[in-house]
Formats: sequence, C-alpha cells, structure tokens
Amino acid sequence: MYADGGAEEVVGQALLGRRDRALLVSKVYPWNAGEVDAIAACERSLQRLQTDYLDLYLLHWRGNIPLEETLRAMERLQQQGKIRHWGVSNFDTDDMAELWDEEKGEACATNQVLYHLASRGIEFDLLPACQQRGVPVMAYCPLAQAGRLRDSLFTDPQLTQIAQQKGISVAQLLLAWVIRQPGVIAIPKASSVAHVQENAAALEVELTDEDLQLIDRAWPAPQHKSPLDIV
Repeated sequence: MYADGGAEEVVGQALLGRRDRALLVSKVYPWNAGEVDAIAACERSLQRLQTDYLDLYLLHWRGNIPLEETLRAMERLQQQGKIRHWGVSNFDTDDMAELWDEEKGEACATNQVLYHLASRGIEFDLLPACQQRGVPVMAYCPLAQAGRLRDSLFTDPQLTQIAQQKGISVAQLLLAWVIRQPGVIAIPKASSVAHVQENAAALEVELTDEDLQLIDRAWPAPQHKSPLDIV
C-alpha cells in the first residue's frame, strides 16, 4: 500500500547497522491475511526491510478472511521467529469484540486507529474497551490529515493561546493532548531531525485540568457512537 513496498525499502536502508535501535512495524492486507498468504506477505516485507524479524505485524483492516485463520498465521510467524508481536489496525468496537472472542485474540498487542482532536469518536466506546483490556491504542495522524481538519486545528484561537502560554507549538500541544490518555501512543509524521525532536518534546508537555476543559469546550468529546474514522 505504501509506495507498493517502496516505503519498506527506504526504512530497511535507514536501519542498516542499527536495526536493534528501532521497534519495527509493518502491516498485511486483509485479503492477504489467510494463513499461507500472510506468511508469504511477511517474508516479502522482511526482504524489503532487510531484517530477520518484525517487532510488530498488523492486520490492516478487518477483511472477509476468518479471524481464526489470520490468528493461526500470526502464531506461526511468531513460532518461526519472523514476528515478535501482532496487532490490528482500523478495528472498531465490534471488530475488537469479535477478536477477543477468538481463542488467541487476547494476544493482540495494539489497535492502530485514527485519533486526533478533531476526530474523537474512539473515546465513546473503542478506547475505553481497549483500556479495560490493557490493549494500547496507536494513534495515527495525531495532527490530523492535511486539509480542512488540519487547518482548523492549527488556526484554532483557543489552541493557539494555550500553546503560546506554554511556549510550545500547536503541533506539540496536539500531540500532548493525544498521549494524555492512558494506554495511547502516537505516531506523528516527521520529515527532518528537527521535526523528530519537536515531536519528542511533546512528551514533556503537561496539560492542566483547565487546559483540558478549554480544549473540550472548543472540540467537544463525543456523546454517542460514531463510525470509525479511517484515512
């Protein structure tokens, strides 16, 4: 999906000689998630990444292949030493419930979903369910995707004021807001070393109850179930 495997090749080149310094994650398409196909797809990923194993392998969406078959593939890949852990991506509450009903479903290491201040739907039911089960949520696009939502967040007067008071950027404020939740990590994009450092500094940002109340007033939490946002 990502540059037809080209993204994996770039990452593999970047990690040459320092593989042990990274937690390496890749994904499998849901229509390649049968036992035989998933193993073959993983082997192709390992070849492009120039590594012997993945730290985490994700099922990209909930497809039509029975979860039981996909979990067998994940278990075999673990037994072969090709992956250390497995998880899912873009699984809504019902999908996670179905997964946890499977015999091996409790081994799921994470659910990677869209989550940012302008897309808070998971807070109604999915995030609490994952927190209750001790399954970390990996937030992708934590600064919102390019376009209207991103522009709205980055020009919001309330967010700008809070960021200025703290001496940080709006991006750092948004990242700090996402990871304020227990069991939530974020995977923001970074295009330079300085960008990585700015993102990492968000770990030190502390949001007060007053900050959170002001943010909630401008961007309210969900009051009902909504379909899972996917980019």
